[in-house]
Amino acid sequence: MKALDITALVVLIIGGLNWLLVGLFKFDLVQFIFMAFGSVGEMLARIVYVLVGLSALYAIKFIKDIA
Repeated sequence: MKALDITALVVLIIGGLNWLLVGLFKFDLVQFIFMAFGSVGEMLARIVYVLVGLSALYAIKFIKDIA
């Protein structure tokens, strides 16, 4: 489980940094990275967004460890 915990946190950090860039500069890094792949890139970016969301749901379990 520790590997899954670390993976979820890393994905959340990447997602958080992406949203920071969107909020400050209107620059979506995930979309920019996958733009070179054309329509497949849109699907890949969507997969990354879903993984960030799933990681956030998984990270809810960390609340009991903090509190």
